[in-house]
Amino acid sequence: MTLLDYSTMLNESETKLTQLNLPPSPERHAQINIQASVHNILENIGEQPQREGLLRTPERVARMFNELTEGYHVDPEKMINGALFEVDYDDMVNVKDIDFYSLCEHHLLPFYGQAHVAYIPNGKVIGLSKIPRIVEMFARRLQIQEQMTSQIANFLHSTLQPQGVAVVVEGMHMCSMMRGVKKANASMKTSKMLGAFKDDDKTRREFITHINTNS
Repeated sequence: MTLLDYSTMLNESETKLTQLNLPPSPERHAQINIQASVHNILENIGEQPQREGLLRTPERVARMFNELTEGYHVDPEKMINGALFEVDYDDMVNVKDIDFYSLCEHHLLPFYGQAHVAYIPNGKVIGLSKIPRIVEMFARRLQIQEQMTSQIANFLHSTLQPQGVAVVVEGMHMCSMMRGVKKANASMKTSKMLGAFKDDDKTRREFITHINTNS
């Protein structure tokens, strides 16, 4: 395909929707635009988008970006789905070793690692599966690790209004492994402490001990 082919495809798609009295499809429009952009990149780095190995690469990359950035389209209320429960429990809830994959907003290269999340309830808890889903919601966007860490903590704090929230994220960044300084073993650790975790050193140490324990 050529860039003209992508333009033709977009026009034909919009024409069909009009004929069927259907509204325009922003998702379809975005997918075709991404394909055209990838085609243009391939040409400008000296490749031949028409060769067999690259023929469907623009389409694959468009689908990939749709998957890797699906966090933008998550409705937090639907994701939580009422999984907030009143309980008589005020000790620490700790969920650690939550795997995540994200994309660096500076170079569009992956960074990945694990998130550790804790909170101290103030009359209610959130369903266990929702914490990894919250991490995923913020990871599946263009991100920097510092921002993602704060977003996870702030979201939990506003949703639960707990006594405190703690988030630690450990990440490996391909943008510093594959390019630039090329340090393959360098990792990054970020943290956000709110409420009791920020104000009480004993509570903070207990959380750090939990995430450093291999059990």
